[in-house]
Amino acid sequence: MSLRLTLEGGGRYNISTGIRFFDHMLELFTRHGAFDLDLTCKGDLDVDQHHTIEDVGIALGEAFDKAVGDKKGINRAGYFLMPMDETLGIAAVDLSGRVACKIRTKVKVDMVGDLQSELVEDFFDGFARGARANVHLRTMYGRSNHHKLEALFKAFARALRVACSRDKQLGEMLPSTKGLL
Repeated sequence: MSLRLTLEGGGRYNISTGIRFFDHMLELFTRHGAFDLDLTCKGDLDVDQHHTIEDVGIALGEAFDKAVGDKKGINRAGYFLMPMDETLGIAAVDLSGRVACKIRTKVKVDMVGDLQSELVEDFFDGFARGARANVHLRTMYGRSNHHKLEALFKAFARALRVACSRDKQLGEMLPSTKGLL
């Protein structure tokens, strides 16, 4: 796998995982987060999609953890509500240094495009572990399974963008009363 991430980018991407719907979700994540992402993963798709999707989540989370550095001056947490036509997705992220991932997609099919839908949870769990973050995602309602996942990825991108952003008022202060994250 090769991965290059710029937090304060322009939403540019070059993504190839071998799973086209997953690529699409990562592309819109990149655009809505205003990150730049170059990502190539050649996984064992002849077995199944699990390792590819989970490993991308872990590697992307680690890249975010490294990119925010000591976390001084960042917002640390962010949330976003994303309407996607008839669907509403919610995301909340805390770059706390502690790992938690809770997700409810309400996706009712095994496959969305060429993506095994149950593995979306593995992606976000991998991200939470790699980034050492709390990740909470929920689809409130919706008809289209495509829109349910798209709303979650877009909401996640926007929430993460806020969490990673610098807060002038915090300056170089660590956003914690404990003195560490």
